[in-house]
Amino acid sequence: MSALGPAGQAPDPIAGVVRMTATDGFSAYIAAPAVARLRRKHPGLSVEVVTMTRRALQQRSGLDIEVVVGEPQVHRAEAVQLGEYMLGMYASRDYLAENGTPGSVAELTEHPLVYFVDSMLQVDDLDAPRRLVPAMREGLTSTNVFVHVEATRAGAGIGFLPCFMGNLHSDLVRLLPEDFAELLPYWMVLRPDSMRRPAVAAVVQALRDQTAAHRDALLGRG
Repeated sequence: MSALGPAGQAPDPIAGVVRMTATDGFSAYIAAPAVARLRRKHPGLSVEVVTMTRRALQQRSGLDIEVVVGEPQVHRAEAVQLGEYMLGMYASRDYLAENGTPGSVAELTEHPLVYFVDSMLQVDDLDAPRRLVPAMREGLTSTNVFVHVEATRAGAGIGFLPCFMGNLHSDLVRLLPEDFAELLPYWMVLRPDSMRRPAVAAVVQALRDQTAAHRDALLGRG
């Protein structure tokens, strides 16, 4: 017989530790508020979020949820698409005032790119700038998307940014949206045994709800 909780109530099954990995932007703008809202109802829940941008793991011992960019190729795991997000080219107003506003793809290649470190990029779907503007030289590169945003705001060059992050800053201007509107999917990878835990199932549903609620912002419409 299970022990009763406070005031003689049955213990909350949505409790314990849930471990997940996700990209920096998703973790900050989708996972964090989703978990905060869930924990207000279930204070016995604890969620560990490790941020990284990589392919889905083939061995995920101890990990309940992975959120990755691009459709994963996995075995002995369930993969479901969460949603999509848009990336575009951005520059700061001060940078454009000093260096001019590119009016074409050809003119854009005259400016430095702020983006991921090419040699360390593990996700093929994120290689769009090298495919779309291969002549664009690298200015400042980083493995962290928040560095991309702040470097772009500081005038380090033109950043290829998630629109849901770039659009938050009034000092950034989106450039050539007709030419640069890269749509990428978020996928969630789950261990089958993890989904039998009520806590994991609750976090999964919270992530789905939060992604759906912010669909317009993720697609650059917010």
